[in-house]
Amino acid sequence: MAKKQTFGDKMKKDAGAEGIRVKVIQGYRTEKGSVKYFERFVSVEDVSKVDKIDLTEGK
Repeated sequence: MAKKQTFGDKMKKDAGAEGIRVKVIQGYRTEKGSVKYFERFVSVEDVSKVDKIDLTEGK
């Protein structure tokens, strides 16, 4: 049997309620000098606002 609902259909349904969900990856240096990455899925109203997201409170 064929699937009646695709992944794209699920994402369209979720996007209407919360906005657009994007994965934001931000690199930062530890006290030892190594680089670590912090990643999180975030809901935004418009894709142009992705540059203004601050993830520092989650570290």
